[in-house]
Amino acid sequence: MNTYKPNEFAEMIGVSVKTLQRWDNDGKLKAFRSPSDRRYYTHNQYVEYMGKLVADKDSRKTIIYTRVSTNNQKDDLKNQVKFLQDYANAKGIIVDEIFEDVGSGLNYNRKKWNKLLEDCMLGLVKTVIVAHRDRFIRFGYEWFERFLKSNGVEIIVVNNEVLSPQEEMVQDLINIIHVFSCKIYGLRKYKKKIEEDEEIAKGLQDRD
Repeated sequence: MNTYKPNEFAEMIGVSVKTLQRWDNDGKLKAFRSPSDRRYYTHNQYVEYMGKLVADKDSRKTIIYTRVSTNNQKDDLKNQVKFLQDYANAKGIIVDEIFEDVGSGLNYNRKKWNKLLEDCMLGLVKTVIVAHRDRFIRFGYEWFERFLKSNGVEIIVVNNEVLSPQEEMVQDLINIIHVFSCKIYGLRKYKKKIEEDEEIAKGLQDRD
């Protein structure tokens, strides 16, 4: 069972640690205690708390999702955020939360991206806004778009090509080639080992 420290749980549900402490003391959301008397919370508590929030469908959130590949692109991340905030304001869309990720579009273990998908499955999200589909996921976008729609989530892709640098795609392709090169090299070593073993086995048989 997943457990979370108070600061982690507070960030997940969008409140402060002090609020959690107050809720614990008031009995509104009781924390569990470890043998060393440290507070912690469970994933079941997270699901239960979020489930109460979505009882009213109007409480579902509109989220801006932004991503860059490396920490050196923090300026690009800020540009994405500003561009999408301006877009939302021009369309009269109220943004509830902004998710900022650093990681390759090929990486399915991005912290904020996984949190976003989990919130969508819990029914907490109404709309997701991204600058370009590559910012959401490099490959397989159509599948994830259907996944979001099946959970009642609309995804708005503004398709700003300037905010989807081509050098990132080149780097991702290089990473793919590297992975397959390693696999091919591994297969060659495996094949060579088999051939060596066969030669040894054949030599033993000839001696017999």
